[in-house]
Amino acid sequence: MGKESKKLIANNKKARFDYFILETFETGIELFGTEVKALRMGHCSVKESWVDIRNGEIFIYGMHINPYEKGNIFNKDPLRVRKLLMHKSEIRRLIGTIKEKGLTLVPLEVYLKGRLVKVEIGLAQGKKKYDKRATIAKNDARRDLERNFKGSVRY
Repeated sequence: MGKESKKLIANNKKARFDYFILETFETGIELFGTEVKALRMGHCSVKESWVDIRNGEIFIYGMHINPYEKGNIFNKDPLRVRKLLMHKSEIRRLIGTIKEKGLTLVPLEVYLKGRLVKVEIGLAQGKKKYDKRATIAKNDARRDLERNFKGSVRY
């Protein structure tokens, strides 16, 4: 089977800033037809969303999908709770790891893989304030280095 293309719909940059991502998982998502059409048009946000496990099932809360403009009565609530699709064994393993101190699940990105909509979630540990400052300093240093290198290259 050939390599399927991956078209990014929504990215959660804030999650990578606020958390150390220890492990990532690719999950499916349970959607209705008009939601899929809206996602294909790129109308999605996962900035304020989070993932939780209830009764052995995994759900995403706060994921905003704008209503499809031609969907009329078939449009659903943009902020409704959506079920993520994972194998039971993976969910049980996640439950065990989340019980460790300070670990949580955060959505990282939503994308199209072939004709399917996928959500990448990350097992994450929260950063302290000094960790965030160190991340900012590292990014600033890298940016300055790239800027200086780009200015010094002559053809």
